[in-house]
Amino acid sequence: MKVVKNYLYNVGYQVLAIIVPLITSAYVSRVLRPEGVGVNAFTNSIIQYFILIANMGIGYYGNRQIAYVRENKQKMSEAFWEIQIVKTIMTLIAFLSFEIFMLFYARQTSYMWAQSINLVAVAFDISWFYAGVENFRVTVLKNSFVKILSMVAIFIFIKSPQDVTLYIIVLAISTLIGNLTLWPNIFHDLSKVKVKYLDPWKHFLPMAELFIPQIATQVYVQLNKTMLGGMVSETSSGYYQYSDNLVKLILALVTATGTVMLPHVANAVAKGNMKRVNKMLYKSFDFVSAVSYPMMFGLAAISLTLVPKYYGPGYEPVGPAMMIESIVILMIAWSNVLGVQYLLPLNRNKEFTASVTAGAVVNIILNIPLIHTWGLYGAMWSTVISEISVTVYQLFVVRKMLSWKALFKDSWKYFVSGLVMFAIVFAMNRKLTSSWLMMGLEVLVGIVVYCVMVIILRAEIVGQAKKLVMTRILKK
Repeated sequence: MKVVKNYLYNVGYQVLAIIVPLITSAYVSRVLRPEGVGVNAFTNSIIQYFILIANMGIGYYGNRQIAYVRENKQKMSEAFWEIQIVKTIMTLIAFLSFEIFMLFYARQTSYMWAQSINLVAVAFDISWFYAGVENFRVTVLKNSFVKILSMVAIFIFIKSPQDVTLYIIVLAISTLIGNLTLWPNIFHDLSKVKVKYLDPWKHFLPMAELFIPQIATQVYVQLNKTMLGGMVSETSSGYYQYSDNLVKLILALVTATGTVMLPHVANAVAKGNMKRVNKMLYKSFDFVSAVSYPMMFGLAAISLTLVPKYYGPGYEPVGPAMMIESIVILMIAWSNVLGVQYLLPLNRNKEFTASVTAGAVVNIILNIPLIHTWGLYGAMWSTVISEISVTVYQLFVVRKMLSWKALFKDSWKYFVSGLVMFAIVFAMNRKLTSSWLMMGLEVLVGIVVYCVMVIILRAEIVGQAKKLVMTRILKK
């Protein structure tokens, strides 16, 4: 039950972290217009490269290392401060690199310096520690409060197309404050350590191993926006960003399992219980498959109507882009289980690195011809194909460690259920009057159709859900 509770906490925060800008984006898209939205997306894509240097693979590494030693408070305390020292030094190096970059980059300087607050915030991010000890309550509650405050600030202060810089500052400061609120709790969770016994550099090379996949991941997360801004227009970067925001909201419900399961699996690995590790993996893969198929088909079915209704006039290209990008929901869900929940806890860093590097290489190769030919939609197809290549590579890597038959046992049932749901909802979306009430009805119909189909096809997850409900009832 602890895993379920942590999953719900993490889902809650991940959804809130994306839903706040989604709530505000309906307002911001109209106030800042596509040009202002595009400037934010483009400049943020650039600052993310420096944030990547500052993070240095610490998110996954720190989470895993804390999980390994969390039953020994002294070792855990030493590990925390050693990792945090490295992170602070890397943030300073990243900021110095940014300052050098700004000596040569004369474009949109005020926006870029506003974005640099996000880089400062990285030094104070210790959410990886709470993930390692499986205490998601602290990060969720504190960051949720800050996110809500930032939403209020946007509605109060952002009033015209000239407020782009102020908008960037509000978002960045909310991230910084959210990270700072985590620090008061840390001193209650750690023992005192002597600085002379700390050896931070022993973590550097293992971090560097995980830094490479983060670089690769960042390539096809940010490079598309950067290249769209350079090759097409900054407005296209904004379109990509807004499509990506909605897809990432859906993905948060799925990938939250990765953050929760990584320390759980890592702890089981540390105890040598590989039978339990594989059992958790099969259940997790089945769960994300059951959830991601309807999310993929559902978002694709309503995207053409949802975008203009939500973002307003001028954002019509986002609809078809989102329909294309919805495919990555399933691909990232699967690669999250295989990579984050299996390869990383087993310390198979090289295989994990190779998989995301393959995706980055595919993305780089395809980006130029596809963006040149189809612009925004070319960038979307490049993203989709990249994510497919990551998942295929990881499946190839685990072929001798895991059973493909066990992984995909009920996958066809979820696919058929999702396809039937898509056909019905898409037909409703195209033929019925476009309104929020009608869209809500379409979502409700989609959920009912999918659930009924899964029950008819007797997917194993139905029995697991019944068992979980009965356990909760008996406990009460």
